[in-house]
Amino acid sequence: MSKSTRIVFGLCMLAFVAGCAKKEEAVTYVAEPVTTEPTYTGKYK
Repeated sequence: MSKSTRIVFGLCMLAFVAGCAKKEEAVTYVAEPVTTEPTYTGKYK
């Protein structure tokens, strides 16, 4: 095989192996619910 044919064949094999690789699961983060701040109701209420 010529040198250029080997390079093209190697790149094709690399692309094939990369395409068949196991995919990682996407990690999703859920934000905690925001609590409301207590309101001022007076000193003795």
